[in-house]
Amino acid sequence: MKQINVQQLRTLSPTLNAGDKVLLSGTVYTSRDAAHKRITELLEAGEPVPYSIDGAVIYYAGPTGTKDGMVIGSCGPTTSGRMDKYSPAFLDMGLAAMIGKGERSPAVIEAIERNKAVYFCAIGGAGALACKCIKSCDVIAFEDLGCESVKKLYIEDFPLTVAIDCHGGNIFAEGRKKYCRL
Repeated sequence: MKQINVQQLRTLSPTLNAGDKVLLSGTVYTSRDAAHKRITELLEAGEPVPYSIDGAVIYYAGPTGTKDGMVIGSCGPTTSGRMDKYSPAFLDMGLAAMIGKGERSPAVIEAIERNKAVYFCAIGGAGALACKCIKSCDVIAFEDLGCESVKKLYIEDFPLTVAIDCHGGNIFAEGRKKYCRL
């Protein structure tokens, strides 16, 4: 398992291959479809966005409410395909990585390859365990969206699998091919 800091992703993404297991540490931002829509509207209007997309990592998650003594509530991944219409533009602006679950569209896969980015999958259904890797959480935009507001998270040793790499490796396509050979 490779330990990677978010700041290293630009340099290390070409060394990552589909299926690699990593422990990611650093700052990531939660954002789902409602927040992506608002960020896109801000960009189109020439307005500032809540965080710099260049070099950022977006975690597709909508954490539940925080319980006493915890930094964050359950924080599992949401289905990434809902952000596919926004992702190529974000990747072209320098987005380094995305974290979520599920397959991505051909346009997103092409943008990952073109921009030397990476798509990680987190374990779905394990949000209560994932929250233990989150050391801080601050709402930074769109508080009115509740759990879908944009949050700045600091994560330590967050377990992920490289699902789609910048070389065209794709665990979804490769898994399907292996299964069909059986």
